[in-house]
Amino acid sequence: MSVFKKIYAWFANVGRVFANELRLIIHDPGVLLFFIALPFAYPVVYTLIYNPELVRKIPVAVVDQSMTPESRLLVRKADASPGIDIYAYCADMPEARNLMAEKKVFGVLQIPSDYAKKLALGEQAHVEFYSDMSLLLRYRTFVSSLTDLQIELIGEETGEKISSAGLGSLTGGLTSPINSSSNFLGDTEQGFASFVIPGIVILILQQSMLLGICLLGGTSSERRRANGGIDPKKVNAGACATVWGQALAYTIFYIPMTVYILHFIPEMFNLPHYGSPVEYLLFIFPMLLASAFLGLTLNALMKERESAFIIIVFTSVVFLFLSGLTWPRYAMSTLWTWVGNCVPAVWGVEGFIRINSNAASLPENSVPFMALWCLAAFYLITAIFVTRYINNKSISESKKAWQE
Repeated sequence: MSVFKKIYAWFANVGRVFANELRLIIHDPGVLLFFIALPFAYPVVYTLIYNPELVRKIPVAVVDQSMTPESRLLVRKADASPGIDIYAYCADMPEARNLMAEKKVFGVLQIPSDYAKKLALGEQAHVEFYSDMSLLLRYRTFVSSLTDLQIELIGEETGEKISSAGLGSLTGGLTSPINSSSNFLGDTEQGFASFVIPGIVILILQQSMLLGICLLGGTSSERRRANGGIDPKKVNAGACATVWGQALAYTIFYIPMTVYILHFIPEMFNLPHYGSPVEYLLFIFPMLLASAFLGLTLNALMKERESAFIIIVFTSVVFLFLSGLTWPRYAMSTLWTWVGNCVPAVWGVEGFIRINSNAASLPENSVPFMALWCLAAFYLITAIFVTRYINNKSISESKKAWQE
């Protein structure tokens, strides 16, 4: 056979595997559930859970042991802040702790008896705040509100001291030499959904694809056991052609869902969406391909359909932490950094957030982009070896069954 005929035969096999895999996907309700329903519904559910993005007016109890105009001013300013709502005055800390135990308040502001005295003497006054740490969003809101309140009070106190010293004309009314402001790049609303959803949707793409692929792999394994080592629904082709045909079927099948998740979900919920759609779709393509090859590699572990749930659900939490959404990757140990480098979604999260939230270009994401292509090449090789091993095992089992 000439070289051209071999090339033609190889592409023909890829096409036959591709068409057959699409038929298997369409006729398997479980796979359709993971390939369509899961990526369609999960981003919506997650985003609705995290909306509204900010926690406002959290109830707080006050234990005012000073009972002075200065302490009442502090409480009024705290109540006027966007994150704090003064729920009740308490006589002592045990009463405030009871309110917190009943979940009526989530913070306690304790003002000591010497608060006004220390301010009058020009000494540093201390105010204690106790926060319920069951939800970090509340703690974050408390810290932000109390920091702004502290800066405001310091400015007013400094201004009064300058005025009382007769130096107000020299400062021109300036009470603080430096005026600071916070600018959250990529998350101007400072919202939790705007921060976490762009990364979560990438993990959803990878994990839903892996679930579907492993479900197909487990089903194929069950058919081989039921038919003497032969899968009657499998196309007879070489390992390389089989891997490419299957991977292309999964990747192309996922393109509409990818457009929906990466483009329409941010549009629907007004999430950060500054990058070029063409660039982030080009960036995600090697991640989809690498995820498909990774799924075909994991098929070596699939003995039945249920195996997919055990393996993929277990790895979902691990992949979430490795992605850097809950803990920065630069703070991880070398071991876990290298483990994360082997996960396509980890590089996908890093690059997509740069493009989507910070309007970075594809050349500016050359490192994660090339890392995804390297992972695609690596998992292509492993998928070919796994497929070849499965094929050889299938032939061996069929011969053994025939002899018996």
